Amino acid sequence: MSPASSAARVPPASDSPADAVPADLNIPDNYVAHTLKTQKALPPITWQNWYKNINWLSFTILTVTPAIGVIGAMFTPLRWETLLFSIFYYYLTGLGITAGYHRLWAHRSYNASLPLQYVLAMLGAGAVEGSIKWWSRGHRAHHRYTDTELDPYNAHKGFLYSHIGWMMFKPRRKPGVADVSDLTKNPVVRWQHRNYLSLLLIMAFIIPTAIPWLFWGDARGGYIYAGVLRLCFVHHSTFCVNSLAHWLGETPFDDKHTPRDHVITALVTIGEGYHNFHHQFPMDYRNAIKWYQYDPTKWFIWVCQQFGLASHLKVFPDNEVQKGQLTMQLKKLREKQEKIAWPSDNNDLPVISWESFQEQSLKRPLIVIAGFIHDVSDFIDEHPGGPHLIVKMIGKDATTAFFGGVYDHSNAAHNLLAMKRVGVLHGGFQPGVDDKAIPPSQRLKIARYNELSGSPYNSGTAYSDSEGLLG
Repeated sequence: MSPASSAARVPPASDSPADAVPADLNIPDNYVAHTLKTQKALPPITWQNWYKNINWLSFTILTVTPAIGVIGAMFTPLRWETLLFSIFYYYLTGLGITAGYHRLWAHRSYNASLPLQYVLAMLGAGAVEGSIKWWSRGHRAHHRYTDTELDPYNAHKGFLYSHIGWMMFKPRRKPGVADVSDLTKNPVVRWQHRNYLSLLLIMAFIIPTAIPWLFWGDARGGYIYAGVLRLCFVHHSTFCVNSLAHWLGETPFDDKHTPRDHVITALVTIGEGYHNFHHQFPMDYRNAIKWYQYDPTKWFIWVCQQFGLASHLKVFPDNEVQKGQLTMQLKKLREKQEKIAWPSDNNDLPVISWESFQEQSLKRPLIVIAGFIHDVSDFIDEHPGGPHLIVKMIGKDATTAFFGGVYDHSNAAHNLLAMKRVGVLHGGFQPGVDDKAIPPSQRLKIARYNELSGSPYNSGTAYSDSEGLLG
């Protein structure tokens, strides 16, 4: 999300046809690489030049405002009416950003009636984070170039940088191109852009001062608590979406980039904390998809729809959302799977004739089950059914006995048995036991894409009768 850095630096709005042309219409296919190669970044900030690189407008707003608030609070009693109003006004101006700037204008996740647009535009101005057009341009660049040098608040540059540092200092390079031609055509966006400074003063300071003064005679408290300190909370609430939401939490939909989901981030950002979902499905009007997840912005939009103030709420198909979740679940299972020891691949096992198998069984305890030769020397005394049941099957085919003839062994027994394979019996499996050759733990084993062309259970192997291959 975007900062307060353009609060008083809003360029005049333009209604020229050129502004309605998409800014990214004619960019090259290799735009990112081309830009990084051809556009030279500013020199790094050092201890010698840091003061020359401060963005003084942003620096002043982000330092003087909290200073005024803290000092003012030390000399201004907090009345309960002012406290409740400050919290209420925090949510109102916060929704101007989350429901307005972010989900309506930056991502076009729903349609808003003209009255609702004007209300959100004014409330958003009260958050002092720049005009809709300026804010949305930066946020669209953030989504298009997430975690790259063209991302205006690149999380890879550190928590403090993505939270506030990128506003305090001049950027080393311009953010990547992002189209806002649709916003240039919007009369509400143009109106707010032209009158932004006036709206900022009215919504951020005059109204929160006037209401407590008129209704319960607390003008100074209104200015300090509902105006200045409320503004500080709105700022850092919004900034947490750039920093905390890229640092704290899980990645249930995709881990290619830094956005994460966490309830704490949702609590401090009026519902914008399910950021991993949001970056995967940015045009969805929801941030939280479960009913119990905290997302008051979603419910605000939904309520507006019930009153006819909003329509066409965009929801990404649930089938595709589940694909994203399943992909990450399988990836995590694959990572866990690779930490587990598995039976030897068929290609790594020698092929042994029946005669050679029986001959070698005289030297050590070997048993055939489902076409595989197993060395059970370390399990005879551990067998739950007693050692005699194993000893009597040495040098024999125990497939029928293992799969229900004597006892229908558990998945755990099947998995453990597979770890004792030392060879493959020449001639194949007994009819009807082909599927049993694969232990249960491997039947659902997750394969990489390049492993799907062949199965280790179907691959051929060289034939050998050499006793040494079993040693």
